[in-house]
Amino acid sequence: MLVKNWMNKDIITVDANESMLDAINLLKKHDVLMLPVMRNGELVGVVTDRDLKRASASDATTLEVHELLYILSKIKIKDIMSHPVITVPFDFTLEETAEILLNQKISSAPVVDHDGQLIGTITQTDLFRAMLSVTGLIKRGVQFAFQLEDRPGSIKEVADIIRKYGGRIASIMSSYEQSPEGQRRVYIRMYGVDRSQLAELIKELKEKATVLYMVDHRENRREIY
Repeated sequence: MLVKNWMNKDIITVDANESMLDAINLLKKHDVLMLPVMRNGELVGVVTDRDLKRASASDATTLEVHELLYILSKIKIKDIMSHPVITVPFDFTLEETAEILLNQKISSAPVVDHDGQLIGTITQTDLFRAMLSVTGLIKRGVQFAFQLEDRPGSIKEVADIIRKYGGRIASIMSSYEQSPEGQRRVYIRMYGVDRSQLAELIKELKEKATVLYMVDHRENRREIY
């Protein structure tokens, strides 16, 4: 999945010469945590709620409200913004984007086109939303985890058993992490199986493969084998 399909296209920006008070009002009004900072149409930085908190005077609590508002109106965004800007290209995958956010210890980033022009923003929340969508969790089905032989057809064998019981497969994920040589872990989320047949399904799956766990999200039932 690509960033361009999950990014926020309604971009709320702030000018580098606007005040800290302007940024605070924008963050609050639009319920966002990051604002791209522009100067003459060019992306020059970002300002976050964390930047604003860090820029606040340490003795702000001792000030009268009108004094605090005056100070906030005088501090310019260009003096507190984070720069250079960490951006994400629109054609990056969500996994690449997650890696950038994790390594840079940030929760969001501006999205740019091939010319470096701002075209959106991407946040951790967007990544979570995509993850829920692609894994099919929203359907509140059942997830199985298997330890399977790393050979052609091993996934199909367990998937065919699930389909035999009327199961519709929402997602299949596979990884070699935490698996011995010649094997891999496979995670299948499915829905549509009559819960009265679930025990029989699990029994048949165990006869064909190593089942690590089963989580029934609708019934909040969890079994680790």
